[in-house]
Amino acid sequence: MEARAAAGLLVSALVRRIEEEGGSAMVLAKGDATAGAILLALADRGVDGPLLERSFGVDGYAWRETGPADPADRADYLKSRRRTDPDLWIVELDHAEARRIALDLLG
Repeated sequence: MEARAAAGLLVSALVRRIEEEGGSAMVLAKGDATAGAILLALADRGVDGPLLERSFGVDGYAWRETGPADPADRADYLKSRRRTDPDLWIVELDHAEARRIALDLLG
């Protein structure tokens, strides 16, 4: 089995990296520090973008878009996800290249 970094460490590194590249990042909900799932709420200059969730499958970790198509439903979706998974990390990234940075750093 492949060793994996703790979720809290990954989130911390991602927040630092986004901020180093001139963006902003905020942890909206802290999950389990070791094994929590990670959900990213992407934005560009305050305009909501897609939600990405990191999940483990047969080929290892992968990112997939998730959530409602209408950004107006985003807050309710995030509350619902957090209610059903209290170990979930929810991180908002506001940067034009947030997806690229996250995928480069977290794979």
